[in-house]
Amino acid sequence: MAVAAKIEALRTAGWAKFSADADLEAWAAHVAPIAVALSQDPSHRADWLRHGGTWFAGVNILCNDAQGRVQQGPKLRGVVIDCLTAAHGPMSLDRGQISVTYPGYPAFDGLESTAAHRYRVKRAAAHVDGLLATGPERRRFLHEPHQYVLGIPLGRSNAETSPLVIWEGSHRIIRAAFKSVLDSMPVAQWGAIDLTDIYHQARKDCFEQCPRKSILAQPGESYVLHRLALHGIAPWGARAQAPPEGRIVVYFRPQAQGSLDDWLNGDY
Repeated sequence: MAVAAKIEALRTAGWAKFSADADLEAWAAHVAPIAVALSQDPSHRADWLRHGGTWFAGVNILCNDAQGRVQQGPKLRGVVIDCLTAAHGPMSLDRGQISVTYPGYPAFDGLESTAAHRYRVKRAAAHVDGLLATGPERRRFLHEPHQYVLGIPLGRSNAETSPLVIWEGSHRIIRAAFKSVLDSMPVAQWGAIDLTDIYHQARKDCFEQCPRKSILAQPGESYVLHRLALHGIAPWGARAQAPPEGRIVVYFRPQAQGSLDDWLNGDY
């Protein structure tokens, strides 16, 4: 029953939070020191530190297997995994992202435009995963059709510690916009179709029509975002409370196996 309710939440709201789970808490406890060490490794920091040293992006640097095991640790288990398995089949995870925010996020360092920085502060750099900006004109194409976004926090933090934010229900607006373009094209050609303009308009519609919600979770808890949901990371607040190593969340975004049609027209 719990699994069905969470899948329905993904279908209607575009996200679902999962309560504390002993198995997931044990996984987080095992992975936390590994993630801290990776985020503090000078070579990784040279590759992944962003925004004046206030965000460590850490994309795909966690060395987990397809079931989430890291260095002989436990595999991922719990209601969240039951839910994702029911919706997508056996776990086949990508390597996890270690996302760490620090006090002052997002600092302006001049490496992005003033307009882009303003969007990051005002709109939490809201985006839909998988639409990569390419070329000097930053055109958007579908290159990474994810099944979902799974977030697992590794340390305790409060609501002002750069929480993930989502525009609730935005997946329905994004889906309708993409379908208006992609439904008339062969699936094999979807990756070559420029979605920039339709995406920007849909994103604007989401800001106007969808409530912005912050998602706060502690170790042992987790959350899943719909693959088409508009989401981002909020600025670090004045009353933020987090461990000295920063606010660390591991994200998994396994790509869809098989037809791209499932990415756009899947069951939820």
